[in-house]
Amino acid sequence: MARKDALLSLRAILVRRRDALRSALAGDLTLLKELRSESPGDVIDAALDSTQDEISSQLAEVESRELASIENALERIRSGQYGTCEYCGCKIPLARLNALPYATMCIACQREVERSGAGPMGRSESAEFREDTLAGDLEIDVS
Repeated sequence: MARKDALLSLRAILVRRRDALRSALAGDLTLLKELRSESPGDVIDAALDSTQDEISSQLAEVESRELASIENALERIRSGQYGTCEYCGCKIPLARLNALPYATMCIACQREVERSGAGPMGRSESAEFREDTLAGDLEIDVS
C-alpha cells in the first residue's frame, strides 16, 4: 500500500508541475510576441533582443519536452502503467520516480539505452532530444 500512496503523491507533483509549465510556456510565448512587436533601438539592441529570443526559445523547447513527458506520465497513471519500466517491465524504484517523476525506464534500462544510443523501442535517440535534458545542458552561441 505504501507504493500506491507514493505514486498518488507523485501524481499530485506531476499535476502541479504540468500546470506550472503550462503557465510558464503561455507567459514565454506572450512575452516573445510582445518583444517582437517592439521596434529595436540600434544594431546592438537588435542583437541583444535576438540573443534573448534565442535563449527564451530554447528554454521554451526544454519546458515543452518536459511538459510532454509529464503528460505521458499522467496518461500512464490513467492506464495503470505508471511506475513500470517501458523497456523491461519491472517496477521503477520509488527513489528514481521521486528524483524524476516522469521517468519511463528503470536506471539499468536507461543506462543501457544511453550506452547503445537507442530509444526504448530500439529507436536511435540524439542526446539533444532525451527526456532528461536540462536547460543547463544547452549550449548557446551568443557570438
